[in-house]
Amino acid sequence: MNTIDNKALVRHIHAELDKGNGSVFVDSLAEDASWKLEGSTAWSRTYVGKKAIREELLAPLFAQFAGPYASKTERIIAEGDRVVVLFSGDVSTKAGKRYNNRYCYVYRLEGGKVKELTEYFDTALVQEALDAPSMQSTPAVVATAHAG
Repeated sequence: MNTIDNKALVRHIHAELDKGNGSVFVDSLAEDASWKLEGSTAWSRTYVGKKAIREELLAPLFAQFAGPYASKTERIIAEGDRVVVLFSGDVSTKAGKRYNNRYCYVYRLEGGKVKELTEYFDTALVQEALDAPSMQSTPAVVATAHAG
């Protein structure tokens, strides 16, 4: 795929996320995709493989949310196999805290799939608003949730 195709794919993913449809994002992940969360929070590490991303990152994250995650894409920039997305998100947690973060996602695409994703975000807000990840969450939570 070329720059235009890669940007179009990521634009489609984020348009769906902005509508609350996280399944397009999850479906776009390569089976061996990696997702690196920068920083030094309890969440910060590299999640390797679609299964690990769903079960160790997305399911425990969305299990903490009291309602739908509202995403708003602001800018998409692409060059070659890399696509950068600036966006924000907002949701209340079940603990009554507001989680309204801003993100910079750096995608690397390969063969029409997300091969690598590096996420930059407000780590202080993560520590303040979210509990540490628990591996007890069910992967079914992710099926209808926004991947943020």
